[in-house]
Amino acid sequence: MPRLTITLSEERHRALKEAALRRGKTIRQIIEESLEHYGIKTRKEAADLVARARARAGLTEAEALSRAVEETRRERGHGAAPRGD
Repeated sequence: MPRLTITLSEERHRALKEAALRRGKTIRQIIEESLEHYGIKTRKEAADLVARARARAGLTEAEALSRAVEETRRERGHGAAPRGD
């Protein structure tokens, strides 16, 4: 499993350790849950999500991808994706 080193303030590190202790989890588990909460997905997870949405909506792969990009940008506060029309 890959390792990642990050630098946190003393206060943030202490808060993270305390949150993990209160929840009976490891810091790694808290970080993994946070990434899930913010929608950080692997390429495979994202591709599976788009495939399921496309199948339900009856869209082509290109249409589904375009909508996914638009929705993602809107959710992240970047506005709609430019349309290639």
